Amino acid sequence: MKTILKFWLMVATLVAATSCDNGFEDLNTNKIGVTGINPVFMLNDAVTFTALPLGTVIYDVGIMQQIVTPNSGILTGANFNLDNRTATQELWQRYYRNTIRNTVSVINQVANDPTRTNLLQMARILKAFAFMVMTDTYGDVPYSEAGKGFIDQIVLPRYDPQETIYKEIIRELTEASAALDATKPTESADILYIGDVTKWRKLGYSLLLRAGMRLSLVAPELAAQTVKLAFEKGVFQSNGDNFMILHNANFLNPIGNGLNATEANNFFLAAPFVTHLKTTADPRLKAIAVRYVGATSGPQMVPSRGSTDPEVQIGMPLGYDNNTISGPVAASKLASFYDYSQVDRNRMVKLQSPSFLVTYAQTQLLLAEAAQRNWIAGSAATFYEQGIRAHMEQMALYDAACAVPPAATTTYLAANPLVPAKALEQINTQYWIASFLNGPETFANFRRSGFPALPPNPFPGKGIKGNFINRLTYPNSELSVNSGNLNEAVSRQGPDDLDTKVWWHK
Repeated sequence: MKTILKFWLMVATLVAATSCDNGFEDLNTNKIGVTGINPVFMLNDAVTFTALPLGTVIYDVGIMQQIVTPNSGILTGANFNLDNRTATQELWQRYYRNTIRNTVSVINQVANDPTRTNLLQMARILKAFAFMVMTDTYGDVPYSEAGKGFIDQIVLPRYDPQETIYKEIIRELTEASAALDATKPTESADILYIGDVTKWRKLGYSLLLRAGMRLSLVAPELAAQTVKLAFEKGVFQSNGDNFMILHNANFLNPIGNGLNATEANNFFLAAPFVTHLKTTADPRLKAIAVRYVGATSGPQMVPSRGSTDPEVQIGMPLGYDNNTISGPVAASKLASFYDYSQVDRNRMVKLQSPSFLVTYAQTQLLLAEAAQRNWIAGSAATFYEQGIRAHMEQMALYDAACAVPPAATTTYLAANPLVPAKALEQINTQYWIASFLNGPETFANFRRSGFPALPPNPFPGKGIKGNFINRLTYPNSELSVNSGNLNEAVSRQGPDDLDTKVWWHK
């Protein structure tokens, strides 16, 4: 009897266990949880994070003498020609953690998917853009092993020589631009060009033009060949092609956010920039600048004091801190240093202003130089005028109140024609203006071309040996975690300081 009872107890237990297990997998599966991410959304994340951080104003824009602060501490940088790795690391961390990581992941995910071939090429183009910014800024950087922490568990990537990186950038842009195909599935969820293959192709070739021009002194034959190819294949044709990030309440312009928040009363338009715009009667000054006349403190920088009249704009001179600036303030009979002009925080750098990264205006000016060098067919003067006109038209895209009247553009062009004997200086000085707020690009083109002809920042306590900062320093995080690979790059490139020149800087 006991044996029979034990048998039926075992059967009951098994039946109960089987009943409990029935549907267990179904029950414990989250039917609404994300199990995979559409790679186009990863590309979108990569795109949004190309918008430049405030650290580029502290360094790149400051080096280019367009915006400056007299204050030290966390704002120390180009204003004093000193190293501040809290600021120099901002671009590194933003691009490697977001844009580069995501583009590498997209490429890895869709490389063998014939239905996503256009997405693959878009990611290659964006990746090339990001690496151009990184290597131009720092020199030798992780490239071939970058962004592969999750994919290949490479958490300490080696640094590649800039010459190698540039050759790869040129190859990637050439191949990816050519491989884009409108007959294959497009990516309508793409936030940059809504999957428009033609616009992506023009971006790829416009970047190829930029890469070629960057090598104009260090590798002129490769530069000329690259520029010619880009021009013949088709670059940007209007402001409608611009690579620009449109910001909204959920994703604020990083520079605008900084200049409207903690640093609202700390940054001012620099004297060399304002003086150039005033002496050439450039109508863009009215679109860019505001001066809070008579302000003696930050709280007094209010709209009722604000003037956009070009005649009253006064740029802050370089070479002073917040104590010694009192000398120039008194000499100019200003109320305080808060009385200097700023980039207008209610128009050009408002919270939702767009970020411009590659533009039709820049592209036309590069073509003007290429034509001047006889690398492409066409009139340098025509490209030059089209570049200036394009940037003046671009101003309205920041804010309707920034619009430059067409008649003012025509007057300016008539008064500032291209003079062959000074063509390279004129073209690259216009590039300086047309790239305002795009610090990394302005800084890179200045080192390449030598223009505009800026006087060195005369701050007496500078931390550099030469006249200008030549590159930004690597982040402390790399020094502490990836020091072996960093030190190899330093042994090849030169000291990790602000004086060392990158490969193409001759």
